[in-house]
Amino acid sequence: MARYTGPKSKIARRYGEPILGPSKALAKKNYPPGVHGKGRRSKKSEYALQLMEKQKVKFIYGILERQFRNLFEKASVKEGLTGENLLRFCEARLDNTVYRLGIAPTRRAARQLVSHKHILVDGELVNIPSYSLRPGQTVTVREKSKSLEAVSDSLAGHSSKGFNWLEWNGQELSGKFITFPDREQIPENINEQLIVELYSK
Repeated sequence: MARYTGPKSKIARRYGEPILGPSKALAKKNYPPGVHGKGRRSKKSEYALQLMEKQKVKFIYGILERQFRNLFEKASVKEGLTGENLLRFCEARLDNTVYRLGIAPTRRAARQLVSHKHILVDGELVNIPSYSLRPGQTVTVREKSKSLEAVSDSLAGHSSKGFNWLEWNGQELSGKFITFPDREQIPENINEQLIVELYSK
């Protein structure tokens, strides 16, 4: 299956939180998708919970199954807790960093900006959203793209001050990936241990 492009509100209601960005559906319908949210077993198996958590992280960061599996394997051989390493690698993706810096309002929009060659890394054009940043690298909006309305609108309504692993220069429209974030700094509601248990079977 390719990257999800279906209704965002359906995913938000499935997990009970705005996975793919703000959703009005959560305020209107506080039950799962389906006929009045019925027809499903109320108690989920351990495997189902683990699978849902993995799917949720994939939806949040816009990662395909093979990419996610590769990230997990990379995280499992790195020193430290596998689950936390996995989330750090997800946060180090270029499209996610562009979103965190406020250059784009959503991760989907950030992925589009990167794909359409609006973003530079250390002065070099990079159009691969899954590009993994290393500490010290600088992400900049391309000179020709600084006047884009989408970029200026996003920056006007966003602040990257809450992310201590990033450093933003508003005048240059550039940000630095200082270091991999600690788990407590990542605001997403994720139980990464469930994913570790799923892949450990």
